[in-house]
Amino acid sequence: MPQLPHPATPHPGAATVRSRVRIPLTFPDGYRAEAEVFTFHGLADGAEHLALAFGPVAVPGDTGEAAAGAGAAADARTPLVRLHSECLTGDVFGSDRCDCGPQLRESVERIAEAGGYLLYLRQEGRGIGLYNKLDAYALQDAGLDTYDANTALGLPEDGRDYTAAAQMLTALGATRIDLLSNNPDKAAQLSALRITVGRRVPTGVHVSDSNVRYLRAKVERTGHSIELSRLVG
Repeated sequence: MPQLPHPATPHPGAATVRSRVRIPLTFPDGYRAEAEVFTFHGLADGAEHLALAFGPVAVPGDTGEAAAGAGAAADARTPLVRLHSECLTGDVFGSDRCDCGPQLRESVERIAEAGGYLLYLRQEGRGIGLYNKLDAYALQDAGLDTYDANTALGLPEDGRDYTAAAQMLTALGATRIDLLSNNPDKAAQLSALRITVGRRVPTGVHVSDSNVRYLRAKVERTGHSIELSRLVG
């Protein structure tokens, strides 16, 4: 069954945009996209989360005819949003033990086409941190699944709180979104934090020999909408 939402501030205080800068991105497969990267003041957890705007989306502070045209196009559609939790091993080093790196790559392209935001959240290891995540990997090698490994270390199965994500979206004027996610907990938490999730759009299935147990646990333990059964027996 899906996890119940984590306790979160029902009405988080306002966050504000701290800075914005354009960064051209090139992925290892050659895919290129230009991001408008936002930083924030006043996030509830004090972490350095980022919002990356891609494609036709209205962003705060746009002025001029070009921005007006982009805003008019963006106003006609609901932004596609991905909450992506930082994964050093998957995002940077290409680890096959999870699907984080492929999901990040896929999300950027899909958001660039649709218009929206990728929120890059500093929540390594579902909120337990990098060293604890690696300790949990050792327990998974001994037979535990990804959730039981966390609890064996005295840590939550999933310690992520999306209050800061809701603050970021509100600061960006994106209080109604389509959510690019397989995880029902993300939609539930955002809805409780006054972000309207029009629909939840699943990502692709990025399966490998090394992550199939991990993906199966996400489906069976926390109700992720991953169509694993059609690819893996």
